[in-house]
Amino acid sequence: MSHQFTVRKNKIATGPIWVKDMGYYLKVPRKNHYYTRKRLGSKKRGLSVEEKRTRMMEIFFETKDVFQLKDMEKIAPKEKGITAMSVKEILQSLVDDGMVDTDRIGTSNYFWAFPSKALHARKRKLEALETQLAESSQKKERLQQSIEKSKIGRQETAERAALIKELAALRQKKEHLKAEIDKYKECDPDVVEEIRQANKVAKEAANRWTDNIFAIKSWAKRKFGFEENRIDKSFGIPEDFDYID
Repeated sequence: MSHQFTVRKNKIATGPIWVKDMGYYLKVPRKNHYYTRKRLGSKKRGLSVEEKRTRMMEIFFETKDVFQLKDMEKIAPKEKGITAMSVKEILQSLVDDGMVDTDRIGTSNYFWAFPSKALHARKRKLEALETQLAESSQKKERLQQSIEKSKIGRQETAERAALIKELAALRQKKEHLKAEIDKYKECDPDVVEEIRQANKVAKEAANRWTDNIFAIKSWAKRKFGFEENRIDKSFGIPEDFDYID
């Protein structure tokens, strides 16, 4: 069964339209797709956030006028199909992105966006991208030159192959000798001296604790009248407990 369609001409149907490109709005000739085809009886699809932003920018660019929020809340639903409840949020997002200018005069906030600003912004963006491209090209050229320079003297030749083989053999020999040295590390005078010093520190520490134990035993005997052998038995102190010579 064939469907019936009606063609509705948009309220603003002459002159150029504004199209978003690379984050900016450009003026392009109006094409047939600006007319809307609406299927009878079908449910109208809601506008996406980006579509609302685009249509709101069209209001500014087509009128080249300054508006208050209350003006946009009346115009946007009527001219662009943007719901009144979303006008404030969409307008604020455009302000936050620097696409719409705003200023407070007295007790009211005014909003505007002129095509010339969008054009200049796009030119600046294009210049920045061109500069970035030129810098990247220069960097690529420098890297290519560095690669070519590093290849000099590294060509695969019989002499180079022999030198690489000799280098590998020398490295293997070095690892073998290092392992042999590690076997006799304990006989190294520096290592022996380090062990001797560590033993000295340990001996002094042990004798300090021996002093402490003797002092506690003496205090316990005086304080509680305990016999020494009873103290040793209670605390597991051996009979031959004494200082380390």
